[in-house]
Amino acid sequence: MLRLRVKEIAQEKRIGLAKLSRLSDISYKTIQKIWRNPYHDASLSTINRIARVLRVPTKDLLEDVAEEQVPEEYRLPLILTYE
Repeated sequence: MLRLRVKEIAQEKRIGLAKLSRLSDISYKTIQKIWRNPYHDASLSTINRIARVLRVPTKDLLEDVAEEQVPEEYRLPLILTYE
């Protein structure tokens, strides 16, 4: 599962939610969702815009995390299939 490192990197660069939203031209609400939930399903274009503002390669915002390491509140619900 992918984890977004937006909050950590933005904080290292001393860029807050409002400034990141303004500079990336992404709604505050979307940035807030990503900030609060590093497992939020963000589009590639959103991630690219954030990376540009933070002046890091896009790949630096992504971390591959094993499913068992993901906190329960962020795990995707199990999808049951019926045959």
